[in-house]
Amino acid sequence: MSGAHLSVQGVSWRPHKRAPLLLHPTSFEVDAGRVLGVVGPNGAGKSTLLRTLYRFQAPTTGQITVDGQDIWAMPARQAACQVAAVLQEQAAAFGLSVREIVALGRTPHQHGFAKPTATDSRIIDDMLALLDLGPLAQRNFGTLSGGERQRVMVARALTQQPKVLVLDEPTNHLDIRHQLEVLALIRQLDLTIVVSLHDLNMAANICDEILMLENGVPKGCGTPDTLLTETLVSDTFRVSARREKLAPSDASHLSFALPENRDL
Repeated sequence: MSGAHLSVQGVSWRPHKRAPLLLHPTSFEVDAGRVLGVVGPNGAGKSTLLRTLYRFQAPTTGQITVDGQDIWAMPARQAACQVAAVLQEQAAAFGLSVREIVALGRTPHQHGFAKPTATDSRIIDDMLALLDLGPLAQRNFGTLSGGERQRVMVARALTQQPKVLVLDEPTNHLDIRHQLEVLALIRQLDLTIVVSLHDLNMAANICDEILMLENGVPKGCGTPDTLLTETLVSDTFRVSARREKLAPSDASHLSFALPENRDL
């Protein structure tokens, strides 16, 4: 798997013509193999933006291209070979095993009623191993814990072999160990990744660039060091943010407090 250049130009979204925009025109570029984090308070428009990237809802304005090809102008099967997503909402089980769920990621690469190939089986096995799911392969998906289900959905998305991977809060439901494993996986994948995160320190640690949204409006896009300023974070999240240096690595860490004069 290898990443591709993602370009988002002037993308906005509203549920219908007379409704106000829930996502105002937003533009950014993500180079192949880079990680873009999307951050903002609840209701900022993070999931709305991500839904336009994985073709769940068509943008009202603007264009989204992967290596120069408009994903909304190509057939759905072709787009699914370009972009895969892992969502906060987890799929219904339908009595399928873990391996059968992961195997669904090969669907865009198959045609008609063709049986899975040896290549399909190898990719499925590789992704099960990568996400430490081998021992659970024959388990009913519905019997898994929330964290186990999330790992299965990451494996399914990777089995799709996309060029762009969209992750909507991928560490939800995960214990600390598997949070760290998923974050390490994100950094080692040679994919273009767009990930929404609530934890700003986590975003600063794993993302090459960060896009900040508030009420559907882009507040800025840049590297963590340049974007996550005390002023912008405080204004956007309505908190008092302070950047701290952690010795001995001099790593940067944001701490937060509620403003003393906030309205209750």
